[in-house]
Amino acid sequence: MPLVTYVTLSLMKRVPIFWPVQILGWLCYYVIISFIYLTISPKIIPNFLLVGGLEVICVIIITSMLRFGIIKTGVLQKKLTGQILFIFLSAIVVSLVVSICNQAIEVLLKSPTKEVHKEALLFVAWVGNFAIIFIWNLLYFAYHYVVKSNKEILDKARLESVVKELELKTIKAHINPHFIFNALNSIRYLVDENPGQARYAITELSKLLRSSMHAENISTTRLDSEIEIVQSYLELEKIRFEERLEVQWSVSPEAYRFQVPPMMLQTLVENSIKHGISHQIEGGLIKITAFLEDHMLHLRIENTGHLLKEIKHDSFGLKSTRNRLQLLFGEQASFSIQESGHDSVIVDVKIPAIEQEIPLTAQLQL
Repeated sequence: MPLVTYVTLSLMKRVPIFWPVQILGWLCYYVIISFIYLTISPKIIPNFLLVGGLEVICVIIITSMLRFGIIKTGVLQKKLTGQILFIFLSAIVVSLVVSICNQAIEVLLKSPTKEVHKEALLFVAWVGNFAIIFIWNLLYFAYHYVVKSNKEILDKARLESVVKELELKTIKAHINPHFIFNALNSIRYLVDENPGQARYAITELSKLLRSSMHAENISTTRLDSEIEIVQSYLELEKIRFEERLEVQWSVSPEAYRFQVPPMMLQTLVENSIKHGISHQIEGGLIKITAFLEDHMLHLRIENTGHLLKEIKHDSFGLKSTRNRLQLLFGEQASFSIQESGHDSVIVDVKIPAIEQEIPLTAQLQL
């Protein structure tokens, strides 16, 4: 979307214009009707202006109540067919109420207008009022349709702008570019199909990118923080895989406070989905487990699929994980990946259970 159009839409704000337009519109109607009545009638009616004024006040109150009903019932959020039905039915009922009120005002004030239209019946008055209320309904709904359309265009422009910003941040991040590519494509699709879900996906991807860039400045992070990152990642993958991806968590409460290398769990989960779940036509299950045993923190990722030899030895994610564990924990850490007997692959990580963050420049000596 051109920048000029985006800025123009950004400057468009919903101002409370209902009451000025409501009052001014009915006043104009009053003036026009008064002119017509006084033109076709050779007589000057002493209380004509009073009667007409009271009728206009009456219709202002009634249509304002109609607006209140429109807002409370949420008709503006319904489908077009429901809105059209409401416009017709409400015009029938409201115009009848207006006609009765107008007749009551003329009778109570003994308006001589009866002499001008002495053959007019309530039905005739109702037909005229129906046309007026119907037009009022059309104008009110049309205004909100235009406002809603402009808002959707503005929201789409904002989402597209955020997607571009995320693309720039991705360059600085250390997340698999294939995943980012897929995530951004999914978000672009949602911008048109489901803006609400697109906003949610953008939030999750932003969290993931921030965490990835923050990982450069720390050597370890709490497991609960790492799990939040993985959850954001999985939410994004669920957009792509939908029902094909099932996730199970099994984390013991005491494990949350211990330190793990930042983005390590996310890397292993991403590796499981990339080389496991994505190759299954029907998708599969990924189960993430964490628990304490003998002062060691155990992390296990199990996914549906088969272990390929080139993945076991040459996967960049697995290599980087082994190297990081060796640098941080030395021989105290262990890492293994193996295929189980029931079409699943299991990654096991065991590291010392440490609560304090390890300094960035330090290597743990145990």
